[in-house]
Amino acid sequence: MSHVARKRFGQHFLTDHGIIDAIVAAIGPVPGEPVVEIGPGLAALTQPLVERLGRLTVIELDRDLAARLRTHPQLDVVESDILKVDITALAQRLQATGSLRIVGNLPYNISTPILFHLLDHVAVVRDQHFMLQKEVIDRMVAAPATADYGRLSVMLQWRYAMENVLFVPPESFDPPPRVDSAVVRMVPLTQPPAIDVALYGELVQTAFSQRRKILRNTLGRWLEARGFSGDFDLQRRAEEVPVAEYVALALSVQA
Repeated sequence: MSHVARKRFGQHFLTDHGIIDAIVAAIGPVPGEPVVEIGPGLAALTQPLVERLGRLTVIELDRDLAARLRTHPQLDVVESDILKVDITALAQRLQATGSLRIVGNLPYNISTPILFHLLDHVAVVRDQHFMLQKEVIDRMVAAPATADYGRLSVMLQWRYAMENVLFVPPESFDPPPRVDSAVVRMVPLTQPPAIDVALYGELVQTAFSQRRKILRNTLGRWLEARGFSGDFDLQRRAEEVPVAEYVALALSVQA
């Protein structure tokens, strides 16, 4: 029985075997590794992964797809919304704290919330490989003073080394999305700064709330309210400030 893609789940099923092989090669799965796949769908990526791993945990929201996946003897199926899954607890159950590998073709309509959810559990993760809308990945890996550099860049780059590893055209999917896709590799930094993540998030959100204005009008007021008296150039736009400077500022404010 065929499965019709559900628009409300943002389903686009990968069907291009050349692209699938390239993604598996980029991941480089090794037998016995603890790997979790988000949104396995019709198992296009799942099958080649489990053949190499021997066992695979998958997180699937669609009830019909989850039921189909449960018939596979090598899959551990978690039927849930990924945003409600405690990844740290899952890693502990898989005895994979610090070594969990996460992969997936993420639903484009909620890709950013998923990335932020996983950021909360980054301490148990070894690496992440995700297929996403290409423009989202462009923003994730963007350098300062470019059009794509923004809140997403700053919120992820302080914690991950990231690279765009593969371009995926619309015709690789059924149904084809109206956008280009790509695959990103995200590797948590081994010695991240000890920042207050909630404070950092508030700082970054404030800075980019009016990205065309200089920071004196946005971040300046936020810093003043916290009694900040340090040295930080507020005569710039948010997109001109490197990640390292945002991190340093957060550390100064929380000190």
